[in-house]
Amino acid sequence: MAIYRFRISFEDFDEVVREIDIKSTQTFEDLHKAIHRSTGYSAEKSSSFFVSTDNWIKGDEIAYLPVQRKIDRGVTLMENSKLNKFIEDPHQKFYYIYNFDRPFDFHVELIKIILDTDPNIEYPFLVKSTGEAPKIIEKNNFDAVAVSSNPVSTEFDFLNEMDFVPEDTEEIEAMGGRGINTEEKSEDAEEDSDDTDEFADNDFEDEEYKEDDY
Repeated sequence: MAIYRFRISFEDFDEVVREIDIKSTQTFEDLHKAIHRSTGYSAEKSSSFFVSTDNWIKGDEIAYLPVQRKIDRGVTLMENSKLNKFIEDPHQKFYYIYNFDRPFDFHVELIKIILDTDPNIEYPFLVKSTGEAPKIIEKNNFDAVAVSSNPVSTEFDFLNEMDFVPEDTEEIEAMGGRGINTEEKSEDAEEDSDDTDEFADNDFEDEEYKEDDY
């Protein structure tokens, strides 16, 4: 019985790598769960392997906990799919998407075929682990993570609750600093307006008077 050694890396975090030995007769579900024993993620998430080209173009899908539309379409299930049924190349590649709700994409590549099993090893077996898997932001802790990464947002929430409007306050403070009373200024403006109208009327009366003189 052959042993497959797969190299698994995050598509967006290529410094995080796992290498896993697994029996050729084990299933994609076994590989899926082995990957997440090594990342610390929950394996009970809807995920899929895709038979891939050398350029990571996705082909046939092999799914775990698929949504109903995939079931209706007759998608291949991981628990029913042995690895050796999908290995057509000694460097076979699979594109792997973990957790479709908040997905991480992986590159999975067959890097070695070992012809004999080791009776002292329980497969799947983690051969190599490099880098720490990135943390998953779940819906129930997203707000807490956002606040901790942007503490200013908490301050603005507090100010908004107090009906604080920074722009108006700055303008009022600036006017007060120059000794301007906004209420008096408004009253003065009304008086100036009245005076202007009065002068305008007087000028009109003077013109009428001059015409009578002539």
